[in-house]
Amino acid sequence: MAKRKPKRDIYQEVQDKILAYLDKGVPPWRHPIMGRGGAGYPTSMTTGKRYRGINVFLLALTAWMEGFGSSHWLTYRQATELGGSVRKGEKGTGVIFWRWFEKENAESGDVVRLPVLRHYTVFNAEQCDGIIAPDQVAEDQLNEFTPIEQCDLVLAGYQDPPTIENRGRAACYLPREDKIRIAEPARFVSTEDYYATLWHECVHSTGSEKRLNREAESGIGGHVFGSPEYGKEELVAEMGAAFLCAHAGISPPTIENTAAYIDGWRQKIKGDKKLVIVAAAKGQAAADYILGVSFNEAAQDGRSPQDSPHTLNSSSIVSQPTPL
Repeated sequence: MAKRKPKRDIYQEVQDKILAYLDKGVPPWRHPIMGRGGAGYPTSMTTGKRYRGINVFLLALTAWMEGFGSSHWLTYRQATELGGSVRKGEKGTGVIFWRWFEKENAESGDVVRLPVLRHYTVFNAEQCDGIIAPDQVAEDQLNEFTPIEQCDLVLAGYQDPPTIENRGRAACYLPREDKIRIAEPARFVSTEDYYATLWHECVHSTGSEKRLNREAESGIGGHVFGSPEYGKEELVAEMGAAFLCAHAGISPPTIENTAAYIDGWRQKIKGDKKLVIVAAAKGQAAADYILGVSFNEAAQDGRSPQDSPHTLNSSSIVSQPTPL
């Protein structure tokens, strides 16, 4: 009787590949969403000057809540003067400023300067038609997006998933709403980059209390950006995304970018290989959850985790010796 050929362990292969990149040094990670070259600081579209004081908070908060990716703002009149227009039905954001004026003192005759509070309404560049801000990409410059069937099958198999909203120029998971907000697919450098970014946010979503409940120990629960706790969750999300990319057969175009991203967070939290390996274990659990398969159960009955019923074409991924 012929000896049964062992199944490939895709999880281990991905982990080994990432660690190999970390050992030899990886190139700088690049953001896969086009048009993200701006500094992100609320800026006047017409003058190029940054907003100051409370206006920074007001505009940044609005951009976050509405999913605006552009950092440029302008008034209704300015939009018209630039040859564009504010889209019908769009709601503006109020900003304030102090204007100084001079007044003569009736008794002394001296001229004094007095501040007067003024306010006006501005709109984000993404709320306008016919205007392209420096950190935006024109519609005719967007990439053609062709869905990848295996990736869509993975997403379709995610039981009780968060809501996915294609909006803005960024990607994030909103735990209170259980929602993933991600830029439109055509705004990504490549189709593979879109799915890799989507998987990253999907893995974040598995940390919610109603799923794998990583909230108590991860950055999902509200840890400060850049903190060790936040960084650890980012490592988990990126490792899990790498595993899902491998399952869908899109690992080669994304693995180097993944390694660079992981290395950036590892350096910030002064970690080492062990930290990455721990993140890989949690990332694997998240990937299994999304694929709808238990690693332990699959091992007991002789299957590999990649034999999930949700990845209908997984056999081609397992049998082909494509480098990850």
